[in-house]
Amino acid sequence: MQIKKGDLVTRNSYQHDTLFKVMNIKGNICYLKGIDVRLYADSEMDDLVIVSEEEQENLRVEIDDDEDDLDRSEFFYLPGKVLHIDGDSEYLTRCLNYYKKHNVLAIGKKIMEVDIASKIRGLLEEFKPDLVIITGHDAYYKKKGNVNDLRNYKNTENFIKAVRECRKFEKSHEKLVVIAGACQSNYEELIKAGANFASSPKRVNIHCLDPAIIATHLALTERNKEVDLLALLEKTKYGSDGVGGLFSKGLMYVGYPR
Repeated sequence: MQIKKGDLVTRNSYQHDTLFKVMNIKGNICYLKGIDVRLYADSEMDDLVIVSEEEQENLRVEIDDDEDDLDRSEFFYLPGKVLHIDGDSEYLTRCLNYYKKHNVLAIGKKIMEVDIASKIRGLLEEFKPDLVIITGHDAYYKKKGNVNDLRNYKNTENFIKAVRECRKFEKSHEKLVVIAGACQSNYEELIKAGANFASSPKRVNIHCLDPAIIATHLALTERNKEVDLLALLEKTKYGSDGVGGLFSKGLMYVGYPR
């Protein structure tokens, strides 16, 4: 069967581990984007297998969704406000739907990774969020060498510049929580730049919803209540291999009476 743009496929050479959408084809090379994982890749057409609708369900990467519903009896709740900046419009839409499902106010902006740093200050001033997510696509190019060299990453340096702009705007990690990175990002440098949470400690891929999962949990945890960091990281698809961060407190105000 001839592969065409828009088909869902897997790669033989990677034991069909990830479900991709064919975004473009040039000659015998197909350019791919992960359906659930924040990953771009390219592959020779001969290495790809078209996935049927029945098989797609088995390959989808599901996330456990166990955030508690708020008790609406006598108290009222003001969850933290989220500004989600994403280099990918499809992933942004999925994250915004996740926030909406959990009644978290979130403003979403689709901005190319290279442009985030130059635009983020104005967005912070306009929306005054409690949390900001800086994500999109990234990759560590192993063939180029040193894991510590930022030149060997697709977008980590762009994310770092954006994080630094956040810290120029607000130095306190408690007043502005920053969640940054994407697949295989340089976790250590993002944390050094000022992120509260970042990917990817083991340079693995992350699920497209992982940043939203972290943000939602913080937004729905009462202010001044310590978040169980290890339990929070386990809510993400690949746990502490994919995302790490600082011990943090919640960002939700609780009031009485309703």
